[in-house]
Amino acid sequence: MPSYPHADPRHAFFDGSEARISFWEWGDPDGQPVVLVHATGFHARVWDETVRHLPDSYRIISVDMRGHGLSEKKGLLLDWSLVAHDVSELLDHLALKNVIGVGHSMGAHCMSQVALAHPDMFERLLLVDPVMMEPERYATDGKAELMDPAEHPVGKRRDQWRDWQEMYDRFKDRHPYSLWKPQALEDYCRYGIRPHPDGEGFALACPPHVEASVYIGSVNGCLYGRLNAIKVPVTILRAKGRAPGDEKLMDFAISPTWDQLHTEFANARDVHLPHLSHFMPMQDPALTAYFILNATATADEAIAAAK
Repeated sequence: MPSYPHADPRHAFFDGSEARISFWEWGDPDGQPVVLVHATGFHARVWDETVRHLPDSYRIISVDMRGHGLSEKKGLLLDWSLVAHDVSELLDHLALKNVIGVGHSMGAHCMSQVALAHPDMFERLLLVDPVMMEPERYATDGKAELMDPAEHPVGKRRDQWRDWQEMYDRFKDRHPYSLWKPQALEDYCRYGIRPHPDGEGFALACPPHVEASVYIGSVNGCLYGRLNAIKVPVTILRAKGRAPGDEKLMDFAISPTWDQLHTEFANARDVHLPHLSHFMPMQDPALTAYFILNATATADEAIAAAK
């Protein structure tokens, strides 16, 4: 699949009603918009390798969700509607139309909420291994009791680094980062840290307690019963699932996506990619880009094109 030598992205901030949101743009400002929303704990620049496979004729916009990247760090994210509100306001501000909406993991959940709020804004959606779990995993009343993010394993992540290179060297041989393209991992590390507030080295751009709060809030994020209001075509890319008996295994590379999710939408299809992990945009950015560009691509077509 061809790779395009994009110029450095344009960066801007949008002052929303609740948070200041950072976003990056590539390509033609008058082209068809492609909006990218990243996964929990990541940032807008983890899409750089995918963007390399998208032509400059598109207007490509990648958003730092609240609490991530360069966007404002403002409280916990136990309520997933907060980030969707921010992204909705940004897209309203940019007056976008005919959007190809792309979200990965929790970002796909966010993109679905945005499409529900803006039924006429999108041409289609690409949901990359969305965090939309089996119905029984959600709180029946939508109000599960939530733990303290500081007690969650993610809330105890290492949060001090000498520089991005130290972070890269620490992660490159560790699962699941070892599955990623090296440049994608470099982008994650290079743009995923910020000067530490105490003046010593660098800290994660998404603070561990904020990242943990997103994971904890997932049980209250059920959209079932509403998704059929999205009438545009939806493609769901689904990675390798859990093997029987592995239900309690904490492996972030395993797909969190319900295998019947496509039935909840009015016009959706399920594309199963069991050779890929949950981190498929970083593991195979060319394949991800192929699905962005080709609305009806099959798994076999995308795999062949990405070689």
